[in-house]
Amino acid sequence: MISFIIALLLLIVGYFTYGKFAEKVFKTDYNRKTPAIANPDGVDYIPMPWWKLFLIQFLNIAGTGPIFGAVMGIMFGPAAFLWIVFGCIFGGAVHDFISAMISIRQNGASLTEIVGTQLGKGIKTLMLLFTIVLLVMVGAVFVSQPAALLHGLVPKVSVTAFAVIVFCYYILATLLPVDKIIGKIYPVFGFIFIFMALGLLFSIFRTNAPIPEIWGNLKDMHPKGLPIFPMMFVSIACGAISGFHATQSPLMARCITNERYGRRVFYGAMITEGIVALIWAASASSFFAGMFPDCANGIEALQKYSAQGHETAEIVAAICKGWLGTVGGILAIIGVVVAPITSGDTALRSGRLIIADFLHFDQKPLLKRLAIAVPMFAVTFLVMNLKSDVLWRYFAWSNQTLSIFTLWACTVYLYKNNRNHGGRSFHFFITIIPAMFMTAVCFTYILSAPEGFHLNYTLSVACGVAMAVIFLTLFIFWTRKYKNSIQKQN
Repeated sequence: MISFIIALLLLIVGYFTYGKFAEKVFKTDYNRKTPAIANPDGVDYIPMPWWKLFLIQFLNIAGTGPIFGAVMGIMFGPAAFLWIVFGCIFGGAVHDFISAMISIRQNGASLTEIVGTQLGKGIKTLMLLFTIVLLVMVGAVFVSQPAALLHGLVPKVSVTAFAVIVFCYYILATLLPVDKIIGKIYPVFGFIFIFMALGLLFSIFRTNAPIPEIWGNLKDMHPKGLPIFPMMFVSIACGAISGFHATQSPLMARCITNERYGRRVFYGAMITEGIVALIWAASASSFFAGMFPDCANGIEALQKYSAQGHETAEIVAAICKGWLGTVGGILAIIGVVVAPITSGDTALRSGRLIIADFLHFDQKPLLKRLAIAVPMFAVTFLVMNLKSDVLWRYFAWSNQTLSIFTLWACTVYLYKNNRNHGGRSFHFFITIIPAMFMTAVCFTYILSAPEGFHLNYTLSVACGVAMAVIFLTLFIFWTRKYKNSIQKQN
C-alpha cells in the first residue's frame, strides 16, 4: 500500500513541477491567438471552455487502455507501478503536451502534418499510412470490446447487434460538428469515468487492499515468462505513453481558446489517465488475494484467476462488482463501455481530419466529409472481422511505434524553436530521452515478439538499443547541418 500511495503522490506532484517545466521549455504564449479564435469554422474549429476540453481529451485518449493495459501489465509485477509513474510524467504527458502545443501553433495541424514539417515529406507520407492503419485498428478494436461488454450486461442482445449500434454511432460522431455530440455528452462521460476510478480508489483504502510493495518485488513475475523489457512497456501504453494520443490532441487543439490552458488540458489529461491506470493496476494486484489464499500475493492470485479462462473484461467486471456492489458495478462497467466507444469514434474522426489535411480537402461541406469517411468506415468494418487478440497485439505495437515518430518530431521542433530564438540550452532533452527509450522498446519488441520476427531475445535487445543510438546519431548530424544553415542565413 505504501508504494501505491507514493506513486499516486508522485503523479500529482509531477503535474505541478515537471508539467510547469515542460510549459516553460515550449515557451507558452498567453497572448497568441489560437486556431479556434483566429479561424472558427463551425465544424472542427469551435471555441470551448478548457474544463470541457480536459474531460473530452481525457475520454478520447483513455479508452480501455489504462484499464485493460494496467491489468495485463501488473502481471509482470510491481515494476508496472514504476513504469506508469515515470513513463507518464517524463514520457506520456510530455509527448501529449508538446505535440498538442505544436498543433496549436500550426493552426490545429494533424499529427502527420506536424511530423512532415519537422521530419520531411518522405516521413510524412509514411506517417500518413501508418497513422491511418492505427486509427482504423483503434476504431475496430473499440467496436468489438464495448459490444462484448454490453452483451454481458444484456445477454438477450447479441454481440453483433451491439457492434452494429456502436458502429452507426461512430458514423454520426465522425461526421457531425464537434460541439453537437462530442462537446455536449463527452464531458459527462468523462466525469463518470473519473468517478468510477475514484470509487475503486475509495475501495482500496476501505478494504486496506494488500497491494504488493515495489521493494523486494521488482523481479519478472509474468506467468508465461515474458520479459519485462520490452513486453511490459508495450502492454501498458495508454497509462504511461501512447502514440495514439497525439492523433487525438489536434481535435482539442482546434477548440482551445488560450495557450495558458494547454498544460491543464493535455499534460493534465495524461496525468489523470496515469492515475486511473495506477488505480486499476493496484486493484488487480490485490482484489483476488482473498480468493486464492494459497497464492503468495495478489498478483499470483490474479494470474491464477486469469489462467482459469477469465478474459480481461471478466477480471474488470469482477473487480467492479466485488468492490462497488451491484449498482456501483453496473455503473463502473458502463464507464468501461463508454471509454472505448468515445475513443473509437474520435479515432475515426481524427482519421478523417488527417486525410483531409494531407489532401487539402475542405471539411466544411458534408459531402466532402463523406467522401473521406465512407471508404474509411468500409475498411474499419473489414478489419473488425480479425481475431480480437491478434488485432490488439498489433494495435499495441503500432501505438507505441507512433510515439517514436511523434517524440522525434517534437525534439526537432524544440531544437529549431530554441535556436531560432537565440537559445543554446539542451531543453529538447525532455523529448529526446523518451524518444530514444521508446525507439529501443519498439524495435526490441517487433524483433523478439511471437507476433513479430521471434528472434533471439539478447540479439533483439542489442538491435533495439543500436537503433536508438543510430537515431540519436542522425539527430546530431542534422543539428550540425541545421546550425550551419542558420549561420549562413545570418
